Amino acid sequence: MTALCEAALDVLNTPDAVEKSQKTRRYAAAWRKGEIYEIGQVDLPDRPARSERPQLLAPKDMPRRAKAGSPRSKIALLHALAHIELNAIDLAWDVMARKFALGGFTRPKGFYDDWVKVANDEAKHHLMLEERLNALGASYGDLPAHDGLWESSEKTAHDFAARLAIVPMVLEARGLDVTPGMIAIMEKYGDEETARCLQIIHDDEVTHVRAGTRWFEAWCAHHGKDVEETWQDLVRTYFNGQLKRPFNHPSREEAGMIRDWYEPLAEALDSSESVA
Repeated sequence: MTALCEAALDVLNTPDAVEKSQKTRRYAAAWRKGEIYEIGQVDLPDRPARSERPQLLAPKDMPRRAKAGSPRSKIALLHALAHIELNAIDLAWDVMARKFALGGFTRPKGFYDDWVKVANDEAKHHLMLEERLNALGASYGDLPAHDGLWESSEKTAHDFAARLAIVPMVLEARGLDVTPGMIAIMEKYGDEETARCLQIIHDDEVTHVRAGTRWFEAWCAHHGKDVEETWQDLVRTYFNGQLKRPFNHPSREEAGMIRDWYEPLAEALDSSESVA
């Protein structure tokens, strides 16, 4: 019998992207069926295992994408999304198994149910995007990718609330903003299959942001903290970037994100204030 944290460690230590995704789906099915029921405890690596490909570059060194609608551009977009989903698999397992200082807050079974689902969804997305890349004569690893997503996890490795504030409530919420535009582009160029895949990703990501919001609110309630003020403080502290407009308000609202939380930060950034 494998404990859930042991499953997390196994996935994090698996370098091959397809194998990592397939293991995730098997472990998630075992959790749903009750075949895995203990949480356990492990020591996690600072970084997940990775294959030699793709080459990881700094965001500023990434090559510019080709004109929208071209096969080259489509491959570059799908490759970038596949890389995001791969990192998201590891981030989901990491938040389940990491020994955060929780200050008396406990992660109940419902927390693990939510994040096992997130990990399973991200694995499904990666495999789906790999299949689309294969149909275009490409595969994950063919192009360089950047390491910004895992850098966010390293910055928040000691702080559970910060991890939720940044990963699902900033980074994944940004996906809700930009994915509808990607879908529209694919439909414009007649690629209904890729548009369908992107719609699945968008709809699943709503539930992921909602999971982050739900457990962030629970953590704040336990510690007697104001959700809006605490989230904004954590974003100012840990997010090195901008909250960019336009926002997909309907999807964010469905995910539990309130405009009063994120609009003031965007307005401040629009006024040339920076987030450290």
